[in-house]
Amino acid sequence: MRTLLLMRHAKSDYPDGVGDHERPLAQRGIREAALAGDWIRANAPAVDAVLCSTATRTRQTLARTGIDAATEYVEAIYDATPGTVIGQINDVVSRFGGEPDTVLVVGHEPAMSSVALGLDDGTNLAAAEQISQKFPTSAIAVLRFDKPWAELALGGAQLVDFHVPR
Repeated sequence: MRTLLLMRHAKSDYPDGVGDHERPLAQRGIREAALAGDWIRANAPAVDAVLCSTATRTRQTLARTGIDAATEYVEAIYDATPGTVIGQINDVVSRFGGEPDTVLVVGHEPAMSSVALGLDDGTNLAAAEQISQKFPTSAIAVLRFDKPWAELALGGAQLVDFHVPR
C-alpha cells in the first residue's frame, strides 16, 4: 500500500510590501504546523519523500512539522492546477530514485482539496464532505492506494482520513 498525504500550508501572514510567494507563516501557523507534524508522526506511516511548493510559507510549514525525509522543492506546485500536482506525484520515482511508500505534498488551495477529491474513490463520504466544505490551513488529507505512483489517477485512491490540527 502507498500513502499520500496532502497538506495545505499553515496559516500565513500578510506583511506589507511582501509578495504572495514570499509571505511567511503567522504565529498561529508556526504553532499549527508543529501540531500537524505531531499528528502525521502519530497517525500515518513514516514519510519517505516530500514534494513542497517553493513558496516561503510552504517551506516554513514543512520545516515546522519536523518531518525529516528526502525533499524536492517544486515551483510547479505553487499556484498549480490539480492536474499539475497529480503529474508531480506521478513522477516521484524519477525524482527520488525509488518507489517511496509514503509521500507528503505541501501545497496550496484550491489545488490540495481538488487533488484529494479528484483522487478519492468515493468510499469515505464524511471526509470528502469535510474537504468539499473547507480545506483549512495546516489540514491533511490521507489517501491510500495499491498501484505504483506513476499509475495514480482520478478516482484511484481511498480517502482514509482528513485532519485539521488546532
